[in-house]
Amino acid sequence: MKKQFLVTGTISLLILAIIVIHSKTRESLNDHYNDEQVISEQVPVFIPEPRLEYGIAIDSFRVEEAIVRRNQNLSHILSSYSISNQVIHQISLAPRELFNARRIRAGNTYKMFFENDTSNIPRYFVYKPDPVRYVRIDLNDTVMIERGEREVRQEFKSTYGEINSSLWNSLAAMQAPPVLALELSEIYAWSVDFFGLQKGDQFKLYYYENYIDSISVGIDRIEAAYFRHRGREIYAIPFEQDSVLTFFDQEGNSLRRAFLKAPLRYSRISSGFSHSRMHPIHRVRRPHLGVDYAAPSGTPIYAIGDGRVTQANYSGGGGNTVRIRHNSVYTTGYMHLRNFAPGIRPNVWVNQGDLIGYVGSTGTSTGPHLDFRVWKNGQPVDPLRVESPPVEPVSEENLQAFGLEKEKWMEKLDRLGIIQ
Repeated sequence: MKKQFLVTGTISLLILAIIVIHSKTRESLNDHYNDEQVISEQVPVFIPEPRLEYGIAIDSFRVEEAIVRRNQNLSHILSSYSISNQVIHQISLAPRELFNARRIRAGNTYKMFFENDTSNIPRYFVYKPDPVRYVRIDLNDTVMIERGEREVRQEFKSTYGEINSSLWNSLAAMQAPPVLALELSEIYAWSVDFFGLQKGDQFKLYYYENYIDSISVGIDRIEAAYFRHRGREIYAIPFEQDSVLTFFDQEGNSLRRAFLKAPLRYSRISSGFSHSRMHPIHRVRRPHLGVDYAAPSGTPIYAIGDGRVTQANYSGGGGNTVRIRHNSVYTTGYMHLRNFAPGIRPNVWVNQGDLIGYVGSTGTSTGPHLDFRVWKNGQPVDPLRVESPPVEPVSEENLQAFGLEKEKWMEKLDRLGIIQ
């Protein structure tokens, strides 16, 4: 009897132990499951951001890019994609400051966005007048037009080199944008003769270059520069004085020289700069790339800046004409003169304010006036919009602040490339 009791007790203990172990195992499994559930709830679900271009989720569309061809207008482009005349007419009625359909130019690019399915319906038209600006036209149920600009990223860069053949080639050899040659020629226009660069002349500069994505879209500005020309070292230190940022040399003198506001006194402007003006004699519209100053015959005309006379003769419709090359950037022209001042002939040097001739009506002219023109890097520009920054040296009260800027930039430029 005692033996039977012991066996029964032992079996009971075993059963109890199995129950306890099973209970613990279930609790452990439940805890593990709960932990997994908590962990899975804490892991965020990754949803990729849509790729946007011109504010359009481009992954949802099929995109075609093309270039505006010669003699192609907006109607030609859109009708080739089966866009109705009604929609094209709506677009043409847009305010000109928003989108002027007549100003689409050959060589510019555009993109068409289509439904990415078998319908192939065009939904958006994007016109790009330049790499930065764009016009987006929504071709859905209601035509909507929006102007915008792509995000431009700036990179601070530097380069240096020595002239072997030309500044342009030297920059290209350093894998720097050759257009920097034009920027440098503006900064040093009055200090360096860029038509007379010599082998061995040297340059250094810091500049900002603009990028859209990874594509360069041009130079923003030169920040500081150094040029050694004919053995003379000239630093270009940026400094703001009288609310104008300009470049000064290491002595605190401005690297720019001002032009006179006008080449004659006591006159009025009778016709401005225009790309389409009705010619008073020929009665057809043509560009007038200068400013006409009406003045009595014989009114004195003065050179607006220092330079060398390159032309002083009769030149057809322009009549008696004087041209002056002031530097590698600016040239000025004076037309319809009655006669030239004594001593004015090609290759003569004139100073700012020197008398060069007198108002007349020679050539194709309806009356006495001066047709005054300005060319910048060979291209005509509006004489009334030519910038003429202050040429005063750094003022005494600004000398300390300028000294800090000078020390900073000269040190940076001196460290940039050791040229023997």
